[in-house]
Amino acid sequence: MKQTGPYISKHGVEESGFKNLAAAHWNYRPAALYEEAILRHEGHVAADGPFVVKTGVHTGRSAKDKFIVRDASTENTVWWDGNKAMTPEQFDVLHADMLKFAEGRELFIQDLFGGADPIHRLPTRVYTELAWHSLFIQDLLIEPAVEELADFQPKFTIINLPSFSADPARHGARTETMIACNFAKRIVLIAGTSYAGETKKSVFSMLNYDLPAKRVMPMHCSANVGDKGDTAIFFGLSGTGKTTLSAVSTRTLIGDDEHGWSESGVFNFEGGCYAKMIKLSPEAEPEIYATTKRFGTVLENVVMDPETRQLDLDSAALAENSRGAYPLSFIPNASATGRAPHPKNIIMLTADAFGVLPPIAKLTPSQAMYHFLSGYTAKVAGTEKGVTEPEATFSTCFGGPFMSRHPTVYGNLLRDLIAEHKVDCWLVNTGWTGGAYGTGSRMPIKATRALLAAALDGSLAHAEFHLDPNFGFQVPVAVPGVDTKILNPRDTWADKAAYDAQAQKVVKMFIANFEKFIDHVDPDVIDAAPAAE
Repeated sequence: MKQTGPYISKHGVEESGFKNLAAAHWNYRPAALYEEAILRHEGHVAADGPFVVKTGVHTGRSAKDKFIVRDASTENTVWWDGNKAMTPEQFDVLHADMLKFAEGRELFIQDLFGGADPIHRLPTRVYTELAWHSLFIQDLLIEPAVEELADFQPKFTIINLPSFSADPARHGARTETMIACNFAKRIVLIAGTSYAGETKKSVFSMLNYDLPAKRVMPMHCSANVGDKGDTAIFFGLSGTGKTTLSAVSTRTLIGDDEHGWSESGVFNFEGGCYAKMIKLSPEAEPEIYATTKRFGTVLENVVMDPETRQLDLDSAALAENSRGAYPLSFIPNASATGRAPHPKNIIMLTADAFGVLPPIAKLTPSQAMYHFLSGYTAKVAGTEKGVTEPEATFSTCFGGPFMSRHPTVYGNLLRDLIAEHKVDCWLVNTGWTGGAYGTGSRMPIKATRALLAAALDGSLAHAEFHLDPNFGFQVPVAVPGVDTKILNPRDTWADKAAYDAQAQKVVKMFIANFEKFIDHVDPDVIDAAPAAE
């Protein structure tokens, strides 16, 4: 077997079960990965330097094709209501078949860390069939120091072979695509999809399983910190502004997607960002937009003119979910360490397409746990086939597909940490005001930024509040620089009776969704529910 690359670990591919590889390419840096990807016709270089790829039919995660091995170690620890099971035998057959498939092929290897906290980080080895996948995960995870690579010993392994097709009858798969997680063996197998986000989220799933037992809170969130050490955490599902609102020039960005909250404070799981590119604006998101003009950025399903190599970020011709992966260092004010003190504020973002939530509300610890477990946002008409009016989405812990344990494990841990560190919690609506989607308008980002600034500098906590009659949380009466009318969503609707009916509709959705948690939470969390008439 030919072995190439600047940093080859003495803990070789044989320890991962590989035999008779044609070549193993170790820890290539970006320039070499560009060359290899171009030689293999995997993508193209855009005018300003990023590498542009198409992921084929898979332009997002295949959530229905993710499975976890159900064995003695996971039987009572994994949240089986939210995760699909496979047998150890099915996993072993899939693993053996993928190792056999790899014989005679060239693979790319990256040795990286998941987690910036030296105590809790996860040494991860990623085997990829595609060179650009190797560049992607190098962008997204944390690179070890050069002196750590020769003796790098992985504690977690990912094998990603997009051209291998799973067999439903043989492997227990649903389709030819499969993401198979074995927490006991600490291996994830990815087959039949070129969407690189599967690799990134596999690391998150492993950490989500590992860390709660250490009383470390894994979070699907972005985070930043001010010059006084005032860390802020931003929870939110895709499209709610998690990346945009945390990447601001006035605060240091810790990370945009996945973090842990340990005894030492907040730490990034990653060393890069994976931002949505569709309709990216140089005015609204200058820091992120600048990464589309950098060598080393990977752009998935971004439309590019084949002649001029200029990008069209507004086009969804290839995918609505066009993405960019880039090192955190590409953001000018990014943290060099990926670590920060315990948070002062927690922001829970929602894009309420029903137009009934206020732009900001203050939450008690019990309300914070309620809304964390709910994980509410809303889809708008036209985003998916069959969606003709706003549709509620509840993804528990703001990341249900990645939560390996029962959501209340994370919810209880979060509530304890909030109380212990006296954290202020806020619900922020970046969705619609003045009516539902189609009638109202999108919440002005200028107002959202002003409200967030007041929350983060501590002044909003001391404002005058009134109690929202539907949702029971506190809403500020007035905030400097923000139109007072916008703070009370009912005032923004021309038809007040229509608002009342719509608000109660959403309240009932919350209550119905939370039924599954009633037997798992304390009475004070149940009491934090919105009030139905």
